[in-house]
Amino acid sequence: MSAIEPAFSTRIPADDVLPRRVCDHCGFVAYENPKIVVGSVVRHEGRILLCRRAIEPRRGFWTIPAGYMELNETPEGGAMREAREEAGAVIAIERLLAVYSVPRISQVQLIFRARLASPDVAPGVETLELRFFDWHEIPWDDLAFPSVHWALNHERDAEEGAPPIPFGNPDGAAGDRMPDGRPLPVGDF
Repeated sequence: MSAIEPAFSTRIPADDVLPRRVCDHCGFVAYENPKIVVGSVVRHEGRILLCRRAIEPRRGFWTIPAGYMELNETPEGGAMREAREEAGAVIAIERLLAVYSVPRISQVQLIFRARLASPDVAPGVETLELRFFDWHEIPWDDLAFPSVHWALNHERDAEEGAPPIPFGNPDGAAGDRMPDGRPLPVGDF
């Protein structure tokens, strides 16, 4: 065990172009990278699974089952785990639906199309309630994040026969505003 306490300063390391946190003793570079979010639009009998958030940010708002990818898991495995944790749902991944970028919070979101593999569901600790919605019942004004809007609309496009390529952010959208132009409340993801 070393008696040297770590000390970091921000500077541009050799062979780099961006300022980074660099250890003053050994030169170790502490890279900070975007977070990867994985989730799924889950269908069952033509309806879409949504979860009402029991946690901040956006507690009480509806979302698709999604969350941060963990170390040592695949994106598909992470999406399946999140559906299990948030909705007690066992899902079958069908394909990648979309890749979204939310640079203001350094996120890359991988959203899959999925179907319920077992009819048993139950709210997890991060979910106040869950429900399967027909398209016309979706609570659009109470969706938690812009990317939930995007994913649901892209899912509908896919259902209507859009080519099986991943969708991306709508033109000009960076995830800092709801689709109707309202900014997200300060501190919300």
